[in-house]
Amino acid sequence: MLSLEDSPLARDGKILILAYDHGLEHGPSDFTEHPERMAPETVFDVATHDAVTSVAVQKGLAEGYYPSYEDDVSLLTKLNGTSNLWMGEPDSAVNCTVDYAADIGADAVGFTLYGGSNSEIEMAEEFRDAQEAAREHDIPMVMWSYPRGQGLRNASDADTIAYAAREALELGADVAKVKSPGSREAMEHTVQAAGGENGAKVVMSGGSKVSDEAFLKNVKAVMDAGGAGLAVGRNIWQRENPTQLLDALEAVIHEGRSVDAALS
Repeated sequence: MLSLEDSPLARDGKILILAYDHGLEHGPSDFTEHPERMAPETVFDVATHDAVTSVAVQKGLAEGYYPSYEDDVSLLTKLNGTSNLWMGEPDSAVNCTVDYAADIGADAVGFTLYGGSNSEIEMAEEFRDAQEAAREHDIPMVMWSYPRGQGLRNASDADTIAYAAREALELGADVAKVKSPGSREAMEHTVQAAGGENGAKVVMSGGSKVSDEAFLKNVKAVMDAGGAGLAVGRNIWQRENPTQLLDALEAVIHEGRSVDAALS
């Protein structure tokens, strides 16, 4: 497992990934209300904020926009992803190799694995190849560890999310990106399942847009539970003033301040 202390993916061991891989996964649905806020140049501009430790994009956006921002943004290239038009059992096509991601300047790579899907075995084998290639390039591997599939009774159950974090650790991910398990206690369980302080770093997925206060309280609970930070997209770039919320996240994640102090 790689140390993230000197990695562009983290800052003093804390992580704030600005996720912008939604275009492939969700289609235009996340971009229709205020399209000017979701333009690639706008989101890459947002990613230059000091609180953001990397921006996660598919390879097309990395090719087209990262060269203009390489001095100010750390790049996390997603290796797989599938459109929401796909109606089969959860799966994710491998669209980029680690070698190609490294060639276009990636500081880290990301891979989605749907534990519990009928496609899990195939996806785990693809992850194996990607993880070992990432080791050859000495770049961190982030697993989007999302339990999904027709056999799962409750993908959002706290024990299931903790299992997802454990799966990331067992398969060699440096960072496990998981859904919120719903409470600080459940997040503590998830962090321990991922190996604790010396295991895979756990970051919470930001999810859909909520109020600033509710969002920051969720993030604070993650940090207090021993999580490394956050991977967030819509809760940032769907806002009229994303810088204001990023300032608050800077306070909570990187400075360890309270929600009230961050809001003020």
